[in-house]
Amino acid sequence: MFASFGKASVVGFDSGYGDQEQDANSALLELDKGLRSNKVGEQCEAIVRFPRLFEKYPFPILINSAFLKLADVFRDGSNFLRMCILRVTQQSNKHLDKILNIDEFVRRIFFVIHSNDPVARALTLRVLGSIASIISERKSVHHSIHTGLDSHDKVEMEAAIYAVSSFAAESKAFANGICNKLADLIQGLSTPTEIKLKLIPTFEHMHHDAHSAMMVNGVCRELLDLYPVDDFLDVLLTTLTKLALASHILIPEQITLLLKFLTNQTSDSVKLVALSNLQQLAERSPHFFTEAHISDLSLSGQDLEDIRLLSSRLDVLRTLSKWSLFGVNMTLTHLEDLYWTLCKHWDISIAARALELLVKLTNDKQRLQDTLICSETLLTQCIMEDSHKCHYNLKLVLKSMQQLCEKDSEFTESLVGTLSTGLSCTTGLKCVDLCHGLISLCEKNPSILLQHEETLQEMFDSTLKSIEEEGAKDLLVALSVPLLLCSKKSSSGDQFFHERVASLCHEYSWLAFKISRQATRLGCHLTASEFFRLLSTEVASENYYFWLNSLHEFTSAESALLELPEQARFKDIISCLSTSVQLYQKGIGCLKAASTPNHPLQFQLSFIRLRCDWLQSCSSLVTSLVTSRTCPPPAIAPAMAVANGQELLKCGHLAAQMQQCYNHLQSLASRFSQLYRVSFDADPKTLEQIQLMQRQCYLLMHTVDLLILNNRTYMGSNTYLPLQTLSSFEDISNDKTDQDINHKVTKEILTDSKQVLQSTEGQIISHVHTNCILDSCLALLKLPFTFPRYFYQALQTTTIKLALSPSPRTSGEPTLISTETQLVLKIEGVIQHGSKPGLFRKVDQVCLVVSASCSAKAAPKSQETDHHSKWLISPHNDYFSQQVLLSCPTLGLYTITVEASIVDEEGRTWQTGPRRTLPVKTYQDIISAMNQPHVNSLPGTSQMMVTTGRLPSTARWKTVDVTTEV
Repeated sequence: MFASFGKASVVGFDSGYGDQEQDANSALLELDKGLRSNKVGEQCEAIVRFPRLFEKYPFPILINSAFLKLADVFRDGSNFLRMCILRVTQQSNKHLDKILNIDEFVRRIFFVIHSNDPVARALTLRVLGSIASIISERKSVHHSIHTGLDSHDKVEMEAAIYAVSSFAAESKAFANGICNKLADLIQGLSTPTEIKLKLIPTFEHMHHDAHSAMMVNGVCRELLDLYPVDDFLDVLLTTLTKLALASHILIPEQITLLLKFLTNQTSDSVKLVALSNLQQLAERSPHFFTEAHISDLSLSGQDLEDIRLLSSRLDVLRTLSKWSLFGVNMTLTHLEDLYWTLCKHWDISIAARALELLVKLTNDKQRLQDTLICSETLLTQCIMEDSHKCHYNLKLVLKSMQQLCEKDSEFTESLVGTLSTGLSCTTGLKCVDLCHGLISLCEKNPSILLQHEETLQEMFDSTLKSIEEEGAKDLLVALSVPLLLCSKKSSSGDQFFHERVASLCHEYSWLAFKISRQATRLGCHLTASEFFRLLSTEVASENYYFWLNSLHEFTSAESALLELPEQARFKDIISCLSTSVQLYQKGIGCLKAASTPNHPLQFQLSFIRLRCDWLQSCSSLVTSLVTSRTCPPPAIAPAMAVANGQELLKCGHLAAQMQQCYNHLQSLASRFSQLYRVSFDADPKTLEQIQLMQRQCYLLMHTVDLLILNNRTYMGSNTYLPLQTLSSFEDISNDKTDQDINHKVTKEILTDSKQVLQSTEGQIISHVHTNCILDSCLALLKLPFTFPRYFYQALQTTTIKLALSPSPRTSGEPTLISTETQLVLKIEGVIQHGSKPGLFRKVDQVCLVVSASCSAKAAPKSQETDHHSKWLISPHNDYFSQQVLLSCPTLGLYTITVEASIVDEEGRTWQTGPRRTLPVKTYQDIISAMNQPHVNSLPGTSQMMVTTGRLPSTARWKTVDVTTEV
């Protein structure tokens, strides 16, 4: 039931590569047995299981063997089996480049092209087209495709068209050679109209150079004049748009052409196609649209035309308005009147789109006030509307309201009142949308919701009574968020949930968990703690029990921090911190018990440990500041300072304690940085929170360092430069608005520290300095703490699998190699993704670090037996490989370690792992040593030779000294 809690970021193989290899061979033998069966059903079942085999074991040796077996079946089997193999090649397109024996594979497939059966030839052409990426320049295949286009059989000709489209995208020579033939076929009178419409889209791939793109563009424009029929115009305009997007140089001409078709007296279907193509151009190349283009597109909207056309025009303009330079150096004031008129359109979809454009263009105060009234009117219409597009229109209006509040915060209170009134007038999914809009408006200032708290509570109770209705549970979760925001400003909110928590947890456990999860993400830990306490007794799994119990302890620990005093009272601060740390330690124990091999909860444990250590560091710092008052420096302190040459020792034990606190905070900040680097799949908000917690460590370090450790009174320097300069933190604080409490506190701490430093110029360290540090620590502790989304859910999952060759026959057994030979280490890897690959960031390169260490038996201690090297590899279709030649000249046991990390598109390295080791044992070949002359090598050196890809016999190795990073 609670399966949505944390997932591991990136994991490696659970077992050795030898076991994986054995499993792959067994699976391949099983499928091969099915291919050799006499029953067509078993053969078909074996064929359709190959794509899954490729995804599970995507290694070249297996894929090469599998495709050769499929090629044999394609050559000798029936057309039905050939069609199944065609589907396999189409689904396994990203694994085609792993076929090693391409010539043999193509020879077996190409054998069928000479068949007398046109269906068999058609299937062959389609298979050749599906593998065009690896055989794009084979002239025999090109000739067969040309011949297929001349066929009188419709099936074979359609297959040839498919092959033309595939090869034209891969081969420049084929595209240039086939262009004239395609133009002749399209213009030929004997070619059926249906075939002509299928031939035209093949031109969109012929953009390998500017000359080819211009030539194909000219041919298509000639066809526009020759075939002014709607079907041909639709296909030709779409083809020209795709060609322009691929070539870039044709985009301005294409925009002008599409706008021309909009103004001409063409049919509505052609105009819709033109608008659809303009939408594609606006999404991918908005910088090509000039002021004249935008005006032409907008002014034509004044005409009384079909609603679909007007809606599509506004969609194109909405897409352009997302461009950062939209309206810059453009005179678009005349368009405001047009959008203002369209805001009063009888169709709500048109009015909602026009409202969004009007809000983005308008900056006048009076016009914004009129726009506010218009948005409230449209919201009422959307609530009363009951059509299949009502939810989309409502979301557009709510988005425009949010943008209005960003332009003028004075509108927030009025819009919140309108949304609150709308909540009581509607039901179903519209209420969920209104709740989301209410949350977005009040997220920065939740106090506005207090005057509508009773209305929200009444609606929550009424929805709870009718919870079995459709959409009621989603509405309860949505209503809980604004109520939780209210509870942060008043105690009545906590009491409201406490009265209903028992019934919710007992009858609707999953619903209660979602509400409590939202509470932890909003910082309402007192409410969440009660929910988690009752939910822990409602689950049957032991792991879920410990998971919920740990959440209860964590939220209780955060609730204890709410008792921190407003003023710096040492006893109360230490008591609160001690209670919170104890609860966190109990929760960490429960969280360890909740982890399983499938859910190791690595991020959760690291994140909670860092939070606990931060509180422990603050407790140690406060305790040290207390002792500075109760234990003054001894009388011998000045003499010790003179003897050691450190003036700061005049402060006694305070100097040593502050240095320890500083070192602990510095270590904690580096651990936050390490957690950031391993969280490749985390959402941006989670990473931002980790950075913010790290900055809190740096800020407290800066205060301690500025006021005590490097106090200029003791350091004797008038030009003091702190470790973390004030300007760096001021830059951080200016990134956000003043409404962000975190940056407000940062500014206050920096200002107070600066003032104390100036007011105590030339004075010794006193209670003024310690009070400033204590106030800074207390201010940071009182900052709201929330659990990030990645603590519960991993929306993106990226996993790297590594395979090392040679692999030991049994786990732990070392690979034997002679000292006279060299070890060829092959590293293969596969990047596996979840359901949403590249949602937050994508893998650009994989960094491999190979290190080898030896526990030599007879080597002198001065001899270096360790070497280290590093490579950056760009994966192809989520597969990468690297080959390394290692020299092991010393007798002993070597441990070769391979560690992988990810480099994203921005060049940042993420230490995601996995880490694999390979034991190697060296021995001395006595016979070879006697027959070959002995070659002395320089002591203390070893060599590592590197190559990428396969190991041809004529390969030239690159020899790199072990002390150099490759």
